[in-house]
Amino acid sequence: MSEMKRDSVLNYRPGTDSELPLEPGEKVSQVFLPDLRRYWMDHLVLGGLGAVLVSAVLVWLGKTEQIPVAILAILIGMAARAAWFRSEAFARRWQLTDRRLIGPQGKQAMLLEIERVRSLIGDVQIVTKSGDKHLIRHLAEAAPVVAAIEAAKSRRAREVR
Repeated sequence: MSEMKRDSVLNYRPGTDSELPLEPGEKVSQVFLPDLRRYWMDHLVLGGLGAVLVSAVLVWLGKTEQIPVAILAILIGMAARAAWFRSEAFARRWQLTDRRLIGPQGKQAMLLEIERVRSLIGDVQIVTKSGDKHLIRHLAEAAPVVAAIEAAKSRRAREVR
């Protein structure tokens, strides 16, 4: 009989308990945290887009009388989702050190392995040379975070040479 392995998704631990420890001599230069206003705005925009798309489909199907109920259901659903996942979203932080970017749930990207850092609709996407992708979500402003990661990457490249 084969043995069943535990799915790693079940090992989820929010907060600092899920982060990788710092290496000896490693220093944290910045910590990136989610922004409450941005979190709610992201959900509002997503709910608005959903309402527009569902309305268009209902018009196409000729069921225009159902549009008000559909819009209300979408907005209530998005508000419930935002409230339910709020504590989880705000337990996630990213630390920029002099060697790497440390994220939640054991995620990390060594600075010299980062190929691309870009703003993605207000969030920051990090793509490594191996193709791994990380997303720092719900930031108040993405541009300063992109600049900080790029600057740390440049400093690290000079140190290694």
